[in-house]
Amino acid sequence: MSEKPSTTLPATVEKIITSPSPREPEKAQISVEGADHLYRELRIENTLTDENGHEVRLKPGAEIEVTIEAPPEATLPKSGGNQPQPRS
Repeated sequence: MSEKPSTTLPATVEKIITSPSPREPEKAQISVEGADHLYRELRIENTLTDENGHEVRLKPGAEIEVTIEAPPEATLPKSGGNQPQPRS
């Protein structure tokens, strides 16, 4: 079984955003290093699961990693190979 193509980038939890409504989850604002300036911030629900299955939260200032995975059929070779040719 082959692994999915992926990349992992360092990131930092910039701040925790509490919800004004108890029905809405708390959010973590994450700054991803290496991303374009206008696109480096992510906001995600601040709920993770630890190795024991317990829910945990991120802390402000935490150094973390963001991993992006894609199924092999969603990728193309970076250079050369069987890249599709643009249509005229």
